[in-house]
Amino acid sequence: MSTYPRSFSHIGLSVPDLNKAITFYTKVMGFYLIMPATAVVEDNSAIGRMCTDVLGTGWKRLRIAHLATSDRIGIELFEFEGNYAPDNNLDYRRHGVFHFCVQDPDVEKLTERIVAAGGKQRMPIREYFPGEKPYRMVYVEDPFGNVFEIYSHSYELTYSSGAYQEAAT
Repeated sequence: MSTYPRSFSHIGLSVPDLNKAITFYTKVMGFYLIMPATAVVEDNSAIGRMCTDVLGTGWKRLRIAHLATSDRIGIELFEFEGNYAPDNNLDYRRHGVFHFCVQDPDVEKLTERIVAAGGKQRMPIREYFPGEKPYRMVYVEDPFGNVFEIYSHSYELTYSSGAYQEAAT
């Protein structure tokens, strides 16, 4: 059996207010809205059955919208009934998705836009290779508590020559 790199398709985010999330991700992040907010109900339709397969029975209703980045990665936004914020939205010890990352050469400007729109800057903007390469990064949150990172340069450029001075053990 052959192993080869797969392409990344999309990430799904749970948000408390789908309309506000669509506004944030289109107006602040610049993503394209490719499917507007749509209601899905727990029924015997194809999408209803698919959601029940994933969520189990009793989910009743959700709203969903689909967006895309400039490089065709999908952002799937979900608004579930009874949605609630976790006690710790960056529980790094919990298994599962830790964060996602977007790339923008103007990390500072995008961070300012996120904060102005109700998001949060979790740390100072840092350089990966101070004095050597201009690669910058920062962790932020959207207005709904979803944590993500912003890189100034591509993932491959950032890590191709080794990211850290000493190997971690």
